[in-house]
Amino acid sequence: MTKRLTILDIAKLSGVGKSTVSRVLNQDPNVNPQTRDRVETVIREHGFEPSKSARAMRTNSARLVGIIVSRLDSASENRAVRGMLEILYARGYDAMLMESEFDPQKVDEHLALLARRGVDGVILFAFSALDLEQLRPWQNKLVLMARDWPQMASVCYDDQGAIGRILQQLYADGSRHIDFIGVDPSDATTGALRLQAYQQFCVQQQLPCRYLTGSLDVQSGYDLTAKLLTPMTDAVVCATDTLALGAAKYLQEQQRHDVKLTGVGNNPLLHFLFPQVQSIDPGYKQAGRLAAEQLLLQLEQDAAPCAQIAPSHS
Repeated sequence: MTKRLTILDIAKLSGVGKSTVSRVLNQDPNVNPQTRDRVETVIREHGFEPSKSARAMRTNSARLVGIIVSRLDSASENRAVRGMLEILYARGYDAMLMESEFDPQKVDEHLALLARRGVDGVILFAFSALDLEQLRPWQNKLVLMARDWPQMASVCYDDQGAIGRILQQLYADGSRHIDFIGVDPSDATTGALRLQAYQQFCVQQQLPCRYLTGSLDVQSGYDLTAKLLTPMTDAVVCATDTLALGAAKYLQEQQRHDVKLTGVGNNPLLHFLFPQVQSIDPGYKQAGRLAAEQLLLQLEQDAAPCAQIAPSHS
């Protein structure tokens, strides 16, 4: 008795992914025409007909992307998610939003649930404690946010570029005693990369390098500014707008109007409360759009995973 071919068999014979075959069968207009012709040729040559039950199961689970954020209350991640949703909704996908709370075990649980739901792909906001090796089974249908890893698609914010642009502007305006308020360097991106950009700039320009790091909250920004500020300080660069909110409160109380304050994030609340504070956007929303576009390229056109950095802008 001849074995009945499956979608997986057709995928292997066509040299494409299983999801691509499903999209060809479901008349998805976004499939590359050459890829469609190749798959349809294999289907005709082998007389393949998908079972009704398989097609029904596929219909129920198709066009669904899981998005795992670190924190639901993160302004930066929310902006990135908005960028993702613009792309996904425009292409007919739904999104399932989940929160990891920086807990690797929750990531495992979420991925298991998403696998049972038969999602097409996943966008995951990574964090330092996450063992990226556990993501290898998702390699071709997952995009990492804010952290890169070899052989896996990723989109990172312009952490170093954003700090560099701020420092160059302050230096051009005449600031020479620039302090830095950062996040604990155990955070590989917001913490380590942004601090490194500050340190490198100080070395290049032969400026005094004065900084403190702490937790990512408003109170930390306030307390660190109180400890670090000196009469010589003429500018303070904060690694995030959250820290800048705390720093701005302290400078206001001390009536240090001579100190220029900057942040990273382009947070509307910071602009509303302290309009004199300058802030730069490290590419949050654009990063979200790039992540969604990359994921769809992998799902629909079997594109290879790649690493990208979203450009920062004022």
